[in-house]
Amino acid sequence: MSDLRKGARITGPDRTKLASDVKKQYERGRSIRELADSHGRSYGFIHRLLRENEVSLRSRGGATRGKKKQL
Repeated sequence: MSDLRKGARITGPDRTKLASDVKKQYERGRSIRELADSHGRSYGFIHRLLRENEVSLRSRGGATRGKKKQL
């Protein structure tokens, strides 16, 4: 890959290669935020890259606010 500095426009074969790498890592369980940090890109860029490549995105994790269980 050529110039993949933060903020640099990524097109053509470089974008295709990056999309493939990101897709594989995401499908192995890495989060969008982890991928963004490791590749020096924004959350939005990685999210868009995954959507462009028709990756099925996981639902959000973390705590949920549901009804408390009655004992």
